[in-house]
Amino acid sequence: MGTVAVFGLAGLLFWLSFQVSQGNNIRTDDSLLQMSDLIRERARQNERLQAATADLRAQVEALAGHDSSTDPAARRRIAELTEETGLTELTGQGLTVTLTDAPPDATPLVPGVPEPSPNDLVIHQQDLQAVVNALWAGGAEGIQVMDQRLVSTSAVRCVGNTLILQGRLYSPPYTVTAVGDPAALHAALDTAPAVDNYRQYVRAYGLGWHVDDHAAVTLPGFDGGVTLRYAEPLPADDAPAAED
Repeated sequence: MGTVAVFGLAGLLFWLSFQVSQGNNIRTDDSLLQMSDLIRERARQNERLQAATADLRAQVEALAGHDSSTDPAARRRIAELTEETGLTELTGQGLTVTLTDAPPDATPLVPGVPEPSPNDLVIHQQDLQAVVNALWAGGAEGIQVMDQRLVSTSAVRCVGNTLILQGRLYSPPYTVTAVGDPAALHAALDTAPAVDNYRQYVRAYGLGWHVDDHAAVTLPGFDGGVTLRYAEPLPADDAPAAED
């Protein structure tokens, strides 16, 4: 009876495995590799689309400049809005913050700190967001993450320790460059609670944190699409009344 039960259980397991796998090898990592390949291919597609968008924007700007050529005030307004929205290069003094993962075999560097888990040794989305938010709070005129300029529609997001920014994939080390008064930017980084939390992990486990000052640095203009997809302008009847 025991032998029959064992063979019956084995048969049940084989049947369940077949139903789950549908004839495929369920012990392979092919699905993960396929997902990684899909993400990379989509990133390449996004780069091609962004290049096409940049070309079209240049054509639109040329047409807009032609149409407003007889109106100096309109030309000035267009130039001001383009600069404010991050679509043109920005040059000035500033700084660059570099964040890197800790070594995978890192051990506590200060007494009384527990052994790190893998999550303690990598850069997370909230770490990058903390740096970006602190720099904006410190009066940054413009910010670039890796090789891309941030605009109002930018979102700093991570999957694991891989950064996905405006359709492109990046791995650490991560760089965040800001144009602004270096003293004010340093002060903002030093007083931001979320940045301080990250720097505690720097001291405890050896994550990377380095700040370089620049007498002059140039941020590129954003060359992607800026059309809002999930926000709509407030109807004129609901807009707040202007104050005298």
